[in-house]
Amino acid sequence: MKKFLSGNEAFAHGVRLARPHVISAYPITPQTIVVERLSEMVEDGSLQSEFIHVESEHSALSCAIGASSVGARAFTATSSQGLLYMAECLYYASGGRFPIVMMNANRSTALPWNIYGDQRDSISQLDSGWIQAYAENAQESLDLALMSYYIAENKAVSTPFMVNLDGFVLTHTYETVDVPTQEQADDFLPPYETENKLDLESPKNLAFSAGPEHNYIFKYKEHQGMLAVRNVLPEAEKRFAEIFGREYTGLIDTYKTEDADYIIITLGSISGLCRETADKLRQNGVKAGVLRIRYLRPFPDIEIANAVKNAKAVGVLEKDISFGSEGTVYTNVNSALQKHGVHIPGYNFIGGLGGRNISHEDIFDIYEKLQSGTESVNFIGIEVDGK
Repeated sequence: MKKFLSGNEAFAHGVRLARPHVISAYPITPQTIVVERLSEMVEDGSLQSEFIHVESEHSALSCAIGASSVGARAFTATSSQGLLYMAECLYYASGGRFPIVMMNANRSTALPWNIYGDQRDSISQLDSGWIQAYAENAQESLDLALMSYYIAENKAVSTPFMVNLDGFVLTHTYETVDVPTQEQADDFLPPYETENKLDLESPKNLAFSAGPEHNYIFKYKEHQGMLAVRNVLPEAEKRFAEIFGREYTGLIDTYKTEDADYIIITLGSISGLCRETADKLRQNGVKAGVLRIRYLRPFPDIEIANAVKNAKAVGVLEKDISFGSEGTVYTNVNSALQKHGVHIPGYNFIGGLGGRNISHEDIFDIYEKLQSGTESVNFIGIEVDGK
């Protein structure tokens, strides 16, 4: 069924189709619409779920952890300062191997106070042990809501999943979305089953203390669970395509990179603008391409290296900054290229902080700088020393 939905509403429909047992909710802009729509679905009976109002984001994730610990499929959502307030609990969820799904509406962090979108909130939590995916549009948002449970709940993975939507640009923008039937969703997503739960019939200890010797092993297994996403993702996407007819391309999505001389690497909703700009440049004889990172964790190092190895230069465009260093995505990309022996010029372009617009002209300028060379780290729209 075709519906005209915002990214938030599309994601809410995806969660409904996944049939979570427990939804723990606390509102924060620009995420609030997701839990509002889910509360309406619970109220009208289209979703059979326990909807729990909590007093903070910290409580929202704590509640989801409690639900998951007894074998329930759990969902929550947040944004910006709310995600940072949850930070303590993120590590409990991943360390406990609880496959919670959380939607994060990417939004700038204070100060200055700002409700608009950049990606510093989620990128600050890359080391928390959560799978991280970044949607480009409303359709992918809905589809990721379903696939995230399929992947997170796989026994080899057993890892919580954070799906990120660009605040306002995606969360509040409307487009036509294909909403599957419940029968299709049930065919795709099996009921949640896990042995990692509190069970009076088979008692076990969860969330216990561990000394250096055993703690180390738990962290190693947590790492292996994240890496297992690489094996489960192709299976999930193949099954998804068979049932829903929509195909996805794994950890990355490439556009005209096969013969590209100059490639922009980016993530999220800005990718479409980059592709449009690449098309216009190709009309003028410039071989431009775009690589969209769909998953930041696990990081697609070999995939990125293989996709750009024949380019003359690459530019990483991102909406975050590790102050005093460079963009975190750029750091990860540089590591991937170095690790896999790809030695080509690479440049970092920081933009969109606090929701500042990134225009066609900005993208054209990035491609021009890839051809001519520039500073290692560049802030879009800010001139330094007249340059």
